[in-house]
Amino acid sequence: MTSLPAPVNAKRDDSRGTPSPRLGFPRAARVRAKAEFDCIFKEGRRSAGPMLALHWREDVLPARLGLAVSRKVDPHAVGRNRIKRVLRDAFRRWRPRLRPGAYVVVARAPAAQADGAALREAFERGLHKLGALPQALALGTMPPAGLSGPPSLANAATSS
Repeated sequence: MTSLPAPVNAKRDDSRGTPSPRLGFPRAARVRAKAEFDCIFKEGRRSAGPMLALHWREDVLPARLGLAVSRKVDPHAVGRNRIKRVLRDAFRRWRPRLRPGAYVVVARAPAAQADGAALREAFERGLHKLGALPQALALGTMPPAGLSGPPSLANAATSS
């Protein structure tokens, strides 16, 4: 009896033909130890919203993520795992641009009813509030709003 060929897109990691493990969240990108969580909560900065609270402690190591999603948020493991999966994916995408340090996300009850886009947006909003993202470079010739510069013609006309 012959075996069927493997699908074209299946990845194999050795000569026995066993599937390779999926790319995961590397250990270097995780906050795992209780002592590190405690240090982040005690010494870090905090930004909170209705869906989640984000704690950040700046240090010299590349950005790392810790997640806290309790049974109070969602009594079902499937719901808690969905929240963590969405937040890990958002962190993976932002990680190259984040300032170094340890980030801990504590989910709140409204996160259980939120869809993935709302969770990602809440995470991004928290990062901006903490100042963990580098400032975007201004494009064009006009200074960003709020920066001091020469008064505009419209303001000069109305002030005289």
